[in-house]
Formats: sequence, structure tokens, C-alpha cells
Amino acid sequence: MATIAFIGLGNMGGPMAANLVKAGHKVVAFDLVAASRDQAKSDGAATAESSVAAVKGAEVVVTMLPAGKHVLSVWNEVVPAMTKGTLIIDCSTIDVESSKQAHVLAAKHGIGSVDAPVSGGTGGAKAATLTFMCGGDEKSFAAAKPVLEKMGKKIVHCGGAGAGQGVKICNNMILAISMIGVCEGFSLAEKLGLSHQALFDVVSTSSGQCWALTSYCPVPGPVPASPANNDYKPGFATALMVKDLTLAQDAAKTAGAATPLGKQTQELFKAFDASGNGGVDFSGIIRHVRSLAGKT
Repeated sequence: MATIAFIGLGNMGGPMAANLVKAGHKVVAFDLVAASRDQAKSDGAATAESSVAAVKGAEVVVTMLPAGKHVLSVWNEVVPAMTKGTLIIDCSTIDVESSKQAHVLAAKHGIGSVDAPVSGGTGGAKAATLTFMCGGDEKSFAAAKPVLEKMGKKIVHCGGAGAGQGVKICNNMILAISMIGVCEGFSLAEKLGLSHQALFDVVSTSSGQCWALTSYCPVPGPVPASPANNDYKPGFATALMVKDLTLAQDAAKTAGAATPLGKQTQELFKAFDASGNGGVDFSGIIRHVRSLAGKT
């Protein structure tokens, strides 16, 4: 079993670190928030007083941080302190350019690196059923895979540096667009006097079937585990979806790609966020969709 430093112990990182402990790894954890460090300690991890202290002697370092600027800041601190030939994995969802810069930094110091953003939400983090989308060279990916397998059930090598981030923002743009379509379908069905269950029973086995419907249905009832049955507690918060849609739009602009539905979906989620719903699960966007009736 490896000695793993884990930096970033939020709603996703905390459970992920705990699963590495359960798998038998020695985990040294750090987060700026004392309560997060305390939780990691109760989950069986050792804790450090700084990110640099956490990586001392580590064979693998995992980061799970809010944005590209945080990843680059932490990597600039810890990569020089790591032993040459070790591995660093970033599981954050960040912009592709920052991810590529992080890979370059690691290479300069003789450190293997993988960008490995995740899909599956807090439920997947706790259950160790996440999907990891990985970017980096073959050697680094091969070294990272056994570690990632303790936190997820599907690990995909998407290509070179930054490729995991690219796939992640494409995936989440598709998810967000799908959720808007599902919410519009239910909103129309309500106006037509149709029951939620009737619509679900048909669409879930017809051509309109998608994950946003069958796993994350935005209305209470048809999918008991969906946030709609728990007052839209996340899950995956609206503010995080806005972040990912913004990353997608930035990438589209840089790459010269046309994403008109992605842009419109970003605007809808930004409006929902701005109305005080940043902490609401993104499937709660159905409330905003309903509020648009008569305004378009």
C-alpha cells in the first residue's frame, strides 16, 4: 500500500480520501479548513499542518481544489518538495490551460502527473463509484490507475495533458443541456395535465431517455434517490454547474467551437444561481424553468 498525500478535503475530497484509507493506504491529509482536517482524522487519515508537510515522503499526491488558480498555487508549493519520480494527480475540475500548465510544472521537476476530474457527485465520492477522466502520458496514467480504482469504478485515459479536463467540461455541458430539456418536458406535461409518473414511465423507455431523467429526475416521485425528493439538497450544486458551464464556454471560445445550446444553458443556470439558488442542486433548475412561463 502507498503513502498518499491528499490536499483538498471538501464535499468530494473528504470522502475520496476516506476511501483511500479504507483501501489500506496511508493517507496524510491537508485542508485549510480545520473542520475538514478533523473529519479526515476521524476517517483514519493522518493530518498535516500544511500542504508541503503533507507531501513529505508521499509516493502519490492527490489534489481536489476549487479552481485552476488554486491548483497552480498548491502545485507550485508542493511539486518542488516531492521526490523525483513520484506522482501527482489533480482531481479538480479546472480550465484546460491551467491543467496543462500544471503538467509542465510537474515535468520540470521530474514528477509524473495526471489530470483526473471526476463525475458522480458526492454520492459517487462516498460510494467509491466515481468516473475518472484522465489526461497525461501512458506511464503516469498506469501509475495513477490503481489509486483511482479505490475511489471510482470507471477510469478512462482520454489522452495527453489536459484531456481529462476537456472531456469533463464537455460531459457536464451535455448533462446541463439534457437537464434543461428534461425540465422543459416536465413543465409542459404539467401544463397539459399529465402526471409526472406517466411521463417518466414513457420517456424512460423511449427515445427521450437520458441520465438526467432516469438517475436525477428533477421532480419528486419517479426516482426516489434524486435530490428532488430531498428538497433539492445537492448532489451537485447549481454554483458548481455554473462554474463548469463557464469553463465550457471559455474552452469553446478558445477552440473556435459553436455551442449555442451550451451558451443558452449557461445563461439559464446563471440566472438561477443569481436568484439565490447557488447552493441548490442543479436539478432544481426546474423551478426556474417553470417561472419562465408567459415570459418568452
